[in-house]
Amino acid sequence: MLPLVELEVRHLRALCAIADTGSVRKAALRLGMTQPSLTTQLRRIEATLGGTLFTRGQNGSRPTPLGHSVLSRARPIIAEMTALVSAAREAALGAGGLRLRIGSIGSHAVTGWLRRIHRRLPETDTTIHIEVSSNTLLQLLATNQLDVAFVHETAGFPLAVPEGVERRVLIGREPRFVALAAGHPATARSLVPLSALASDAWIVDPTADDEATALRAAFTAAGVDPRLVHVRDNTTAAELVASGEAVRLSQPIADPAPGTVVRPLDGDPLTCQLALASRSGSLPLRDLDALFTDLMDAYVDVAAANPVYRAWLDRNGSPLLPSVGSH
Repeated sequence: MLPLVELEVRHLRALCAIADTGSVRKAALRLGMTQPSLTTQLRRIEATLGGTLFTRGQNGSRPTPLGHSVLSRARPIIAEMTALVSAAREAALGAGGLRLRIGSIGSHAVTGWLRRIHRRLPETDTTIHIEVSSNTLLQLLATNQLDVAFVHETAGFPLAVPEGVERRVLIGREPRFVALAAGHPATARSLVPLSALASDAWIVDPTADDEATALRAAFTAAGVDPRLVHVRDNTTAAELVASGEAVRLSQPIADPAPGTVVRPLDGDPLTCQLALASRSGSLPLRDLDALFTDLMDAYVDVAAANPVYRAWLDRNGSPLLPSVGSH
């Protein structure tokens, strides 16, 4: 028999994560745990409460009647704890202190965005929280742990946007490029079809929202079955690509890692929407406008400095860089 546990807020967060994602595996990724660890934790919680909280089937994990009862009490407790921590941090910051909590996906635009914010708001205590998962960033917004977040949504795979969170679109259609070893035969092409990469192993980050699913869908449409390699560490991923062991998707504004080349995919089979997310009414409109402008200016700067992306923008007649055609 599993030992009983004394319930803590982290246990309640785990239950809510399972309910929200509909999967122990996805909940474990969100919580930064392994699936076996979360499964064991769930069993101990159920043993403590004296009943099954979730049923598992083809459609994932669903709360039982007892599970619904526990979740209905757990969510207010988590919200109160989040509010308590937030209020304590505000008190610690001091009366009259200014604070801005920013969340973001990894992007070359972030450094320029922060630089502009620091220059415009020199007296503000600005913090940055980087996440692979945009869904995680949206949850942090919804629970008042962030003020704004730079997020992306893969075309065809909508984000789970919590109630009270709104998004302002920065880039409606950003393509995903491919990073290849410098000696890969496909680097000779200006546009690389997925079929030319059918025999390659593709690196995906298992914590990234729907990255593997979207890649499989694109390959299925091309009549190809990809080989996926799960790698969470960016340094290792870059080294595997440079060595020719694998290829991986790349943001168009990213600089190639040493020994690699970035190329557009023919037909742009994978695209994303970029947006600035915030809680409704959490910031004055003028402040939100300024943050959006800062981010857009930072994005345009790095896009303009990337010759491969500039060529794509020019070829697609993008208004993002009106002067691109004159260069």
